[in-house]
Amino acid sequence: MKKFALIGAAGYIAPRHMKAIKDTGNVLVAALDKHDNVGILDSYFPDCHFFTEFERFDRHLDKLNRKGEGVDYISICTPNYLHDAHIRFALRSGADVICEKPLVLNPWNLEALDQFEKETSRSVSCVLQLRLHPVIIDLRKHVLIAGQKKYEVDLTYITSRGNWYFSSWKGELARSGGVATNIGIHFFDILQWIFGPVVQSFVYLNEPSSACGFLELERANVRWFLSIDYLHIPESIRLQGLRTYRSLRLEGKELEFSEGFGDLHSATYREVLAGRGFSLYDAAPSVRIVHSIRTSIPVEPDKDSTIHPYLKKMQ
Repeated sequence: MKKFALIGAAGYIAPRHMKAIKDTGNVLVAALDKHDNVGILDSYFPDCHFFTEFERFDRHLDKLNRKGEGVDYISICTPNYLHDAHIRFALRSGADVICEKPLVLNPWNLEALDQFEKETSRSVSCVLQLRLHPVIIDLRKHVLIAGQKKYEVDLTYITSRGNWYFSSWKGELARSGGVATNIGIHFFDILQWIFGPVVQSFVYLNEPSSACGFLELERANVRWFLSIDYLHIPESIRLQGLRTYRSLRLEGKELEFSEGFGDLHSATYREVLAGRGFSLYDAAPSVRIVHSIRTSIPVEPDKDSTIHPYLKKMQ
């Protein structure tokens, strides 16, 4: 049984990590969050020590280390801009790391973390759970067998958010990385994992609530649209009372992968514990893609074939 600590216990994603720790037969011994609305701990690890102050959390982990009872892993579910600092802390504490996406906001942070791994002889694993989805795995196999065929791909992901979003860290570009980073990085990761490295990238729209562009990969032309605006959701979906729309079309055909998301964090933990976690190297391409999107100045499309259908409607 491995011992875990968790930084960021009160957020949306933390319960999936708690469940993954429990599902894999391990124990959460300490958790940290500046907010104390963490009653969810009772459902998984009621005996977990909880701290709202980093200094006391740090002291507790140090005491465990000095008694020879240190944690094996520290899981990180904090706001995006804090991941880098919290990964460094975890490595210095003598633990391996499991960190939510995006691993870091800037590509150069990965180089520093690589050095930290070497210095501490510990490892960092990133949660890239869509790589474990059976439909995505099968698609990658199909593409690899097909060789150098160039695919036409349309990615649409709209997950509506209320007014609270822009009052939180998620609505701040410097803290979240913007909408492409915050909601899109998993999709950019699987796209480059399936279709190969980036050849060229263009951004056509880059606003606080939505972004759109064209990404040419080695084996695919990808038109992508991301949004948190409820009005962008197709009317037929809104009439069903749904607030999220996810679509990945390959050669004009919808790729159905709406099911099977529930246990992907637990699957990720199993892979990490088996020594097959997704490394800094695995996380690097998607970090570079979203950083490029974030820092790009939007341009006018010069080819109709590179324009996402949503952008055509908005023009």
